Amino acid sequence: MRGYRGIKYTLFICCYIFWVASAVLIAVGIYAKIAKEKDAVDTLTADPALLLIVTGSLMFTITFLGCCGALRNIGTLLKLFSGILLVIFLLQIAAGVLGFLYSDLVLERTEQLMMRAIVRYRDDLDLENVIDFIQKKFQCCGVESHKDWHSNVYFQCEETNPSLEACGVPFSCCRRNKSEAVFNTMCGYETQGMEDEEAREDIFITGCLERIVRWGKNHLFLVGGITIGLVCLELCMICLASAQLSRIKKIVRKKRLLSLRNSWRMQSR
Repeated sequence: MRGYRGIKYTLFICCYIFWVASAVLIAVGIYAKIAKEKDAVDTLTADPALLLIVTGSLMFTITFLGCCGALRNIGTLLKLFSGILLVIFLLQIAAGVLGFLYSDLVLERTEQLMMRAIVRYRDDLDLENVIDFIQKKFQCCGVESHKDWHSNVYFQCEETNPSLEACGVPFSCCRRNKSEAVFNTMCGYETQGMEDEEAREDIFITGCLERIVRWGKNHLFLVGGITIGLVCLELCMICLASAQLSRIKKIVRKKRLLSLRNSWRMQSR
């Protein structure tokens, strides 16, 4: 009985932690969505707020099934919970295998997605913040190089472009001098028109895709460890749900046998 309670409450605690985390994701996503401008981009691939809401909602639904099923011993909910987790697990394995086999295609699709994000840089504040964070974190600029910012209407390097940022790059591409008291946000001004060696003195000219891939290769054990950890956690939760389901079935079977015995005894009297 103690083992059964241990399984039950371990599963509930795991589900509850993810349930709370999903609620936080939804809250942050809704707040960001309300705070941004009404005419902002509203597509899943280009809107971080919408992505948070969708991801959080899926997590919330799945973990809610697990919490209720574990706490109330509801077999149907536990079956749904373990079934959904199993499907997600199989999809992750399939995605990993396909990603390995078609790595060039994955990089091509990623590059297209990143270029789309650059085109919409000024259309969505959340997307703008994400791009700025990536460029500052990985010390990169654009997708393949800093000249990718020509695709954005504000940074387009054309004489007819009336923007003050024409032929430039965002401030997040700039090399920051630690001795500067105030950061110059116009440090990327007209850097697209410079030679690479000249531009390199003021900004990072290496593309973010190359930097991210390099970072992944250099931190292969960290990325692999996190991935394996998440997969093991999913498998653990599936096993816990299956164990609780098996225990519930045994208890139901025992109750039926006892009721049959009692009814047989009553009849024999």
